[in-house]
Amino acid sequence: MENILCLKCLICGKQYRHDEVDYICPQHGDEGILDVQYDYDFIDRQISKDALLNSSDLSIWRYKPLLPVYPEAAVPPLAVGWTPLYHTPRLAKDLGLNALWIKDDGRQPTASFKDRASAIAVVKAREKGAKIITTASTGNAAAALSGLCASMQQANVIFVPETAPQAKIAQLLVFGSRVFLVKGTYDDAFELCLKATRTYGWYNRNSGFNPYMTEGKKTAAYEICEQMDWQAPDCIFVSVGDGCIIGGLHKGLKDLQALGWIDKMPKLMGVQAAGSNYLYAAWKNKEDILTKTPINAQTVADSISAGLPRDRIKALAAVNESGGAFISVEDKDILRAIPELARSTGVFAEPAGAAAYAGLVKAVDQQLVSGDETIVILNTGNGLKDIAGAMKAVEQVGTKPFRVAPDIKVLQQVVDGWSAT
Repeated sequence: MENILCLKCLICGKQYRHDEVDYICPQHGDEGILDVQYDYDFIDRQISKDALLNSSDLSIWRYKPLLPVYPEAAVPPLAVGWTPLYHTPRLAKDLGLNALWIKDDGRQPTASFKDRASAIAVVKAREKGAKIITTASTGNAAAALSGLCASMQQANVIFVPETAPQAKIAQLLVFGSRVFLVKGTYDDAFELCLKATRTYGWYNRNSGFNPYMTEGKKTAAYEICEQMDWQAPDCIFVSVGDGCIIGGLHKGLKDLQALGWIDKMPKLMGVQAAGSNYLYAAWKNKEDILTKTPINAQTVADSISAGLPRDRIKALAAVNESGGAFISVEDKDILRAIPELARSTGVFAEPAGAAAYAGLVKAVDQQLVSGDETIVILNTGNGLKDIAGAMKAVEQVGTKPFRVAPDIKVLQQVVDGWSAT
């Protein structure tokens, strides 16, 4: 691939050809996260902002010269990417902000942000001639891989905790994946998936292990900036579990800066659930993330529940290098954010997606952002992914349905009671 210079280890800095290693730096085991280094001079001759104006490809593949795939590579038929960016003046006014936008990745083919990485995984697996692709997930990455594989008739094996939401497990089964429900945590599923990769030679999609997953996730940064006419926002709020999404956003923004397409780096604000705030604690206390021990992660936001964030190096760099911050929010605030976001914008987010909005509310309260900044919230998943979470959310804010007999008089009694409240 002419657009790739090398794969660089984020621990020791050693560089490898893209065809020399599959996943990690051999000198550091599973912790040897690699980063794709690009030849921006070459890329600049292949793509431009003007060319994008005339592109009819409304998917992540409109940015193909910036992705780690061959130009002629066959891509999945599902339309991944180019999700809407909504201006939300009502929500902005409620928070005392001038400009607030929400990027809704709940509109992806399998209803989550993770489709971006899975699309790259399928292409890379085909490039390697892999017969089976595998991943470990709390649910969304698994559903994304399952759906993208189904579109390409690609066999796959999925590992998820048995506590994953039923809606996400249903997706896996509907798409025809071979599914292992692991009696343990996401971290247990992740380790089992790595062992299976080594045992059977399956192609591994795991974020924080496969360096190319960052490259799929970075496309959201491209879209945000292009949809804002290349005027980068001041802040982007995103929920953080494993750390791959925020690391991907940072990578995408760095790409755009290197090409001269944007003139500033937005502050990246990583939002973690208080019960799964490994990175928040490491950032706040200036801890060494290579030696910090895993935590016992517990949160209603299953998609960001990670005892040991696998892409923690990139995630911490994203916040530190952009001048951003990590924010820790309680589960009750995450749940409250679901109906607040939905009723102000019409965007229905699962708990992990709503966590970004909960983080913004806290940031406003703590004056981490100012009213004149342009802010983007990234919703990473549709609320239908976790109906149990949504029902807890509406119960928490006191919303419930009315049960009535099929009698107009009974209905009138209820409706008349509205005026008294």
